[in-house]
Amino acid sequence: MENKTIHCLVVPFPAHGHINPMLEFSKLIQHQGVRVTLVTTLSNYKNLPKLPSSITIETISDGLDQVITPKNFKHYLSQFWEVGPESLAALINKLNGTSNNHVDCVIYDSFMPWCLDVAKRFGIIGASFLTQNLAMNSIYYHVHLGKLKPPFAEQVISLPALPQLQHRDMPSFYFTYEQDPSYLDLVVAQFSNIEKADWILCNSFFELEKEVGDWTMKIWSNFRTIGPSIPNRFLDKKIKDDEDYGVSEFKNEECIEWLNNKPKRSVVYVSFGTIATLNEEQIEEVAHCLKDCGSYFLWIVKTSEETKLPKDFEKKSENGLVVAWCPQLKVLAHEAIGCFVTHCGWNSTLEALSLGVPIVAIPLWSDQGINAKLVVDVWKVGIRASIDEKEIVRKEALRNCIYKVMESDKSTEIMNNVMHWKNLAAKAVGEDGSSYKNIIGFVNSLFHDSTTN
Repeated sequence: MENKTIHCLVVPFPAHGHINPMLEFSKLIQHQGVRVTLVTTLSNYKNLPKLPSSITIETISDGLDQVITPKNFKHYLSQFWEVGPESLAALINKLNGTSNNHVDCVIYDSFMPWCLDVAKRFGIIGASFLTQNLAMNSIYYHVHLGKLKPPFAEQVISLPALPQLQHRDMPSFYFTYEQDPSYLDLVVAQFSNIEKADWILCNSFFELEKEVGDWTMKIWSNFRTIGPSIPNRFLDKKIKDDEDYGVSEFKNEECIEWLNNKPKRSVVYVSFGTIATLNEEQIEEVAHCLKDCGSYFLWIVKTSEETKLPKDFEKKSENGLVVAWCPQLKVLAHEAIGCFVTHCGWNSTLEALSLGVPIVAIPLWSDQGINAKLVVDVWKVGIRASIDEKEIVRKEALRNCIYKVMESDKSTEIMNNVMHWKNLAAKAVGEDGSSYKNIIGFVNSLFHDSTTN
C-alpha cells in the first residue's frame, strides 16, 4: 500500500441491523490500512457503548438531538432527510479543515441515498452499502423501475435470476403500502441515484447467490459482494480478538455456561430479533411447543414481552432457559445448538449459514419472507413453519418443524447442506476468496484514486 492514509466515513442507518455489518466491514478495510470514522446520529450515539478503539466516532443530526420520540417512522424519516444532508456536509467540512482528517470516501447505508449527493458535492468517492441480500435488492430494484407495483395481486411472480415467488415470499411493505407507504418508499429509494455511486457493495457472498449476482453485475459493473460481514473470529480469524460486533448493549454469559452442560446438537435456539414483537397468543404457542417438544431450548424473550409468557412457564430449568439477550454469534457457534428458530432477518440468516446451524423459519415482516424462501427452497438448510388463518404458528406445526430439522431422516440432508454453505462462507472471506478479493480491490482503488487525483 502507498504511504498516504485513506480516510473513509462509514455512515450506517441508525439501527443495529444496519450498524453491525457496516462496522464489521469497517474493521476489514481498516485491517488493510484504511482509517475509518463511524458516523451515527446524535440521538443514536447512546446506543453505541463499545467500539474498537481504532475506530473514531462522529455524530450528525437526525432532527432528534434532544431525544424526543418522533410521532411515527414517516415523521422521523422526514426530519432526518431534511437535516441529515447539511449535517453530514458540515462534518465533512470540519474534518477537511483539520490536518490528516481529509475525507477520501463516504461508505453509506443504501437506505440513505442523500449521502451520495453530499459526497459528490465534495468531489469524493461514494460507495453504497446494501445491507440486505441480492434477491431482496432485485425485488426493490424492480419496484423502482416500475415493473412491480403495489399492491401485489398476482399469485406467482417471476423475476430474472430468481426462483418463482409466491404471495407469502414478497416483502411485507408491499402489502401495507396503501396504509403506510413510508417503508416501501424508503427501501425503493435506495436505487434512486445508485447508478452515480462509485462502488456498490453488498453484505452477501457470490457463491450464495450466483445467478442473481451475475445478473446484478450486468446492471452495475461496479457491484461487489463483500460478505458475510460477521465478526472475523467466526470465519477465517484474520483479525485478532474480533469476537463480536462491538455494539452490544449487554453482557450475558449465563446462557453459554448453560449450553456447556448440554449434549452436542441437542438445543433449540429461539430468537425473533430486536424489532418485531409477537402477540401473546403466538408466544403462548411457542412456549407450549418448547415445553413439550422433548429438546432442550434457549429462548430470547425481550423484557418488554416477558408478561406475555404463560404464568406457569419456568424461565430456567434443566430443559430450558429464557433470557432477554444473549451473544447470538457465540450461541450459534456452540456445539450444543441443534437448530435456530428465527424470524429470518438477513443478519440472523447469514449468521446461521456461516456457522452451520439449520433453520426453522418463522418470517414476520420486511425482507424475511424472501429470506425464508431462499433458506427452504434454494439453499435447503431449513423448514418454514406453516401458519393458520390467524397467521399464528401453532405448537404442533412448530414441533413438527423442529423434529424434521433435528431428528427426522431429512435432518441429515439439511445438516449436509448447511455445512456446505458454512464452508463456502469461510472460503469467500479467506485468502483468495471472492469477498476477500472484492474488498482488496475496493481498498486498492481508494489508494489508486488518491494518488492520481
